[in-house]
Amino acid sequence: MKTFKLFILLLFLSVLFNVLKAQEVNFVSDEVLIELYRGARVADVVDGLASVGYSGIGVMDPEISPLWRDVKTMEHRFAGIALTVRYGPTNRPMFPPADISEPENYEVYRQWRGMWYNEISPEPFRELIKPGSVIVMDNKDDNDTGSTGSKNIMDWKNRGAVGLVTAGGIRDIDEIILQRNPVYTNYYKRGRGERIGRNEIIDMQRPLVVGGVLIHPGDIVVADSDGVVVVPRRVAVRVGQIAYIELVDDIQGRRELYEELEMEFDETVEEREEPSVFFQKLGLPEFNAH
Repeated sequence: MKTFKLFILLLFLSVLFNVLKAQEVNFVSDEVLIELYRGARVADVVDGLASVGYSGIGVMDPEISPLWRDVKTMEHRFAGIALTVRYGPTNRPMFPPADISEPENYEVYRQWRGMWYNEISPEPFRELIKPGSVIVMDNKDDNDTGSTGSKNIMDWKNRGAVGLVTAGGIRDIDEIILQRNPVYTNYYKRGRGERIGRNEIIDMQRPLVVGGVLIHPGDIVVADSDGVVVVPRRVAVRVGQIAYIELVDDIQGRRELYEELEMEFDETVEEREEPSVFFQKLGLPEFNAH
């Protein structure tokens, strides 16, 4: 009986240790994860997910693709922490309570417009944006609305957002490209109209689905010309470490080929820190490849 009780105690302690260890990994700060995934490639992250049993999970539909690319500067790429927001088609009257074709009712229109932007379809998530945030927006079927335009996306960038992933709802596209705001979206779902009379905010910092992928606030979002992949927070450290190792290996191999072919080095073959040194610097668990 004593042996059985001792076995149960040891089993409990083992489970508790693993739970605490998992919690410790899950509580790695946003700042550490941002640094771990800095420069990460979607392909390596997808491989990292597969290596922990998440094969085919987290990869968005290819229709969610970069609005623009610059393969010289790679400014269209990003990796960061998901900040989620959801808009939807309104179920309210879509017109102000007056005939706004009449000049004397212009002020009625202005008041109605202000009410819509301030109360029905505002941007409360704006206050939560911080360096490394990725705005993930579910605005599917929102009445051809341009929820994101050239001005507000610059405001988000000014607050620290590194990119936007959205089901659609983009307008002022020429300006957004000129401003070099990284956006991944379904181009054929872009929106032309303004929010008033069209959509309203549903919630923010709640799980949502974009491109067929479930995203929780705090998940890691990585985007490049291969598309968008989302890493659940609970496996973010392990996947990030694997992706980093694969990236370093790829850089080393390609760098050697660049030399053999007498090609000029570019930033994609810039040497990175040795993985174990890098992980230790970030205070991450020692990586075990087995």
